Amino acid sequence: MPLALLALAIGAFGIGTTEFVIMGLLPQVAGDFGVSIPTAGLLVTGYALGVVIGAPLMTVLGTKVPRKRMLMLLMGLFILGNLLSAVAPSFSVMLIGRVVASFAHGAFFGIGSVVAAELVAPDKKAGAIAMMFTGLTVANVIGVPLGTLVGQSVGWRVTFAIVAGLGVIGLAGIAKLVPDLPKPEGVRLRHELAAFKNTQVLLAMAMTVLGFGGVFAAITYIAPMMTHVAGFADGSVTWLLVLFGLGMVGGNLVGGKFADRALMPMLYVSLGALAVVLALFTVTAHNKIAAAVTIALIGALGFATVPPLQKRVLDQAHGAPTLASAVNIGAFNLGNALSAWLGGIVIAAGFGYTAPNWVGAALAAAALVLAILSAALERRTSAHGAVVAGGTPSAAQRAAVHH
Repeated sequence: MPLALLALAIGAFGIGTTEFVIMGLLPQVAGDFGVSIPTAGLLVTGYALGVVIGAPLMTVLGTKVPRKRMLMLLMGLFILGNLLSAVAPSFSVMLIGRVVASFAHGAFFGIGSVVAAELVAPDKKAGAIAMMFTGLTVANVIGVPLGTLVGQSVGWRVTFAIVAGLGVIGLAGIAKLVPDLPKPEGVRLRHELAAFKNTQVLLAMAMTVLGFGGVFAAITYIAPMMTHVAGFADGSVTWLLVLFGLGMVGGNLVGGKFADRALMPMLYVSLGALAVVLALFTVTAHNKIAAAVTIALIGALGFATVPPLQKRVLDQAHGAPTLASAVNIGAFNLGNALSAWLGGIVIAAGFGYTAPNWVGAALAAAALVLAILSAALERRTSAHGAVVAGGTPSAAQRAAVHH
């Protein structure tokens, strides 16, 4: 594997750290700016909405610029946003910093995946892409917990300054190690946009929004929930985030393994189990051991949905997957924004710090309903296609439809 992949992984590590570390620092940020926890949750919502807007926008702009230069530009945006957050004199300025940093997120992973694949032989493309994304998963095991620990020990501003430093290392690595690649051919927007007329593509993205939103409804407010309800000390949030990160890594590996074998059944199991576990979290959050186990399960089940959902979008948008893939990265973050906002509403309404878990359970259950609907529509379409192609369906075809 070329060293250029290490530069991409460092960039991914920084992006993953800045996205998730804010959740362990919400109480500190809220206290410093004199805002409520639900208001501080807008830093999660704002970042997520920035990815939703930035992913397709920056991906399209990236077709006009050589890929290496575009990756450097994206890391520059990332550095600027995190520095702005680190020195923000007010909550509104920090929110702007979060949005600026978020614009690098989706396009970096989209363009970075293409670059990673071009750096290696055809039979090593998947491994190269996986190596880049390893930076994101490792961020949740190492970067986020350490960033939380630093933020709680010496101040959250130091955490964001360090993350900006990671961006500088990633930028330098890309400049030094990533070779100059030819300018990509322009994306035919009309062809790419046609994918969004496909009902199955839209259903898959809706499942992404709701399913992953279920995870963020609970995890956004993990710090106040664990300290006020479970009775953990502030410092314990660090190792609780390690458990969440380990769950993410394990779930992502399992989801990827089984998505190729039985994609829809994998979605049924992971989404159904996620809804149940999130509902149980309203009870287990009152016990330290049970809460810790539940947090790991939420990470595992939540990220077990990621490979099958991403593959579902790519499969259904075949022929024009570039923009659809970028938009689905935005869909994950739209789910983050929606659930963080809804979680803040139920807390502000006086339902307590465990109330977001019910929101998450409802979102995951809704995603499961859409998965079942999507599969039913697919079977109906296949049956109709068989009738059109062959006149009268065979006994085997009729059995497949009823199955």
